[in-house]
Amino acid sequence: MEILNNWISGINDLLWSYVLIIMLLGCAFRFTFKTRFVQFRMFREMIRVLGDSANKAHEGEKHISSFQAFAVSLASRVGTGNLAGVATAIAVGGPGAVFWMWIIALLGSASAFVESTLAQLYKRKGKESFIGGPAYYMRYGLGLNWMGILFAILISVTFGFAFNSVQSNTICAAMQGSFGFDPRIVGAVLTVLTLAIIFGGIQRIAKVSSVIVPVMALGYVALASGIVLFNITELPAVIKLIVSSAFGWEQQAMGGGAGAALMQGIRRGLFSNEAGMGSAPNVAATASVTHPVKQGLIQTLGVFTDTLLICTCTAFIILFSGAPLDGSVNGVQLTQHALTLEVGKAGGIFVAIAIFLFAFSSIIGNYYYGEANIRFITPKKSVLYIYRLAVGGMVMFGALASLELAWSLADITMAFMTICNLFAISLLSKQAFLLLHDYIAQKRSGIKSPVFDKNKLPELKDKAECW
Repeated sequence: MEILNNWISGINDLLWSYVLIIMLLGCAFRFTFKTRFVQFRMFREMIRVLGDSANKAHEGEKHISSFQAFAVSLASRVGTGNLAGVATAIAVGGPGAVFWMWIIALLGSASAFVESTLAQLYKRKGKESFIGGPAYYMRYGLGLNWMGILFAILISVTFGFAFNSVQSNTICAAMQGSFGFDPRIVGAVLTVLTLAIIFGGIQRIAKVSSVIVPVMALGYVALASGIVLFNITELPAVIKLIVSSAFGWEQQAMGGGAGAALMQGIRRGLFSNEAGMGSAPNVAATASVTHPVKQGLIQTLGVFTDTLLICTCTAFIILFSGAPLDGSVNGVQLTQHALTLEVGKAGGIFVAIAIFLFAFSSIIGNYYYGEANIRFITPKKSVLYIYRLAVGGMVMFGALASLELAWSLADITMAFMTICNLFAISLLSKQAFLLLHDYIAQKRSGIKSPVFDKNKLPELKDKAECW
């Protein structure tokens, strides 16, 4: 196991130190400038369109509203990355990692805009609702069917296998930290529950999860806000610590300086907000809106909500608490320890319960990302059944694996998936810019709710099958 971990870590360092960071930041800067800082100048419009009604569904079809698509993608984003990922970033990269998480969210949100707008443009009609995502804009936009299949394989492995092992690992660590439960037993229970749900009865439980997860997220934000208010006099010092550590101005006991802060901030930031990764477009494509740009704006707002709000809450809880950052406590147990120092034993128990709700709902959500792309590859049910069993196996694997191995597997598969998606949206980004220009032109002409007419954009007429 140690040899495997070292091998995976070596590949991760190569990918994240050079290829992925250059591509992530390159695309983020390019899209930010090309859209003239769409993530900032159209923030009010994001809020407005979030509540817009969807198109009237045709008889016999079930369409998903833009708000529902936002909620589903947010439920997938809010989870392990917010509670355990932030803690890991701080423990390994120091407080400065938080600063780079903020930066990658602010800039990367432009990538989220582009990929979700493209997903809307290239969506197709399914049996009951729209379907789409990166595999579709690779096939129909770039004309590269092999690339669509490659991405479908990568996202199925990343979310169904690697990410679910992280979710399972985090749940087991939280349960062991708060209640002393044996990870093997918790892992076995999680595996049985996961298989029971993905083989049937998911609709009812998914509906319950869609209510519980937002409530827990609001509860977590409320708790963190209370802690910030209670320690409000220390807030300037904490912010100063985050910024100074990000540039190595202040020597830290752990993290290896500014380089480690940068690496961990970008890694954990991407895992949490998924901007540019190619996951959120799978949900964005299902929404029924009057213009592709609307869903692009809404998914951009999801990045802000995830990283700038919830991840920041976790960071402040840890840094206010005075919890040790010397590596003796890591992952979700660091978040639990910090909350215990702030509000007593109940804090650790709250995190354990929140992690279970967040992470378990993410396991199911992650599986559906995989299933949707397995169906893109092949209609054979036998392949889907094998995939379901493999997902259950990876949930059990995550319960038994070390924290480092679980995160390393997630990092490497996430890296390959993101590279594939960034390459595609870079080639197709001009189409997203055209759509944004059309949207803004309609707004300036006095149209409150722009409507996309493909006949007015000859360059996109043959691309927009559903419009």
